[in-house]
Amino acid sequence: MKKLLALVCFFILSMASAQEISMQKGKFFRNGVQISSWETKQLLITNPEAYKYFKTAKNKEAWGGFLIGAGSGLVIGDIVKGAVSDSDYPSGFTYVGAGFIVAAIPILSGRTKKIEKAVDLYNKGLQTTTDTSVFEMNILANSNGYGLQIIF
Repeated sequence: MKKLLALVCFFILSMASAQEISMQKGKFFRNGVQISSWETKQLLITNPEAYKYFKTAKNKEAWGGFLIGAGSGLVIGDIVKGAVSDSDYPSGFTYVGAGFIVAAIPILSGRTKKIEKAVDLYNKGLQTTTDTSVFEMNILANSNGYGLQIIF
């Protein structure tokens, strides 16, 4: 029974073998085919440490984009207000908007390195061992639920 279970698991795992993710110019590729950020996230969920870095990078991207958008909106809105009315142009909105844009720069600065680190950790986790005599089966529990880990 144990050999049959190991054989079935071997065939299932060989059919659903994981493939490495590569990153070129900010886009994700698997087997030379571009995949979306959502698909990349779904692949990285299997490696908690890699997923943590990916999630941190995406949060930085979201907050940085929000600050740049809000800052640009405030500056452009103040420019339009100054052009169509008799009020002084550089008002507080311009300074707050410029502050938002400047604050976004350090937030966005480390996101690419975090994504690259997440992809590297995921790819390192896919590398198999060359020792074929090892067979180990464990029951695991984590934040995603319960599972069976088979190492061979």
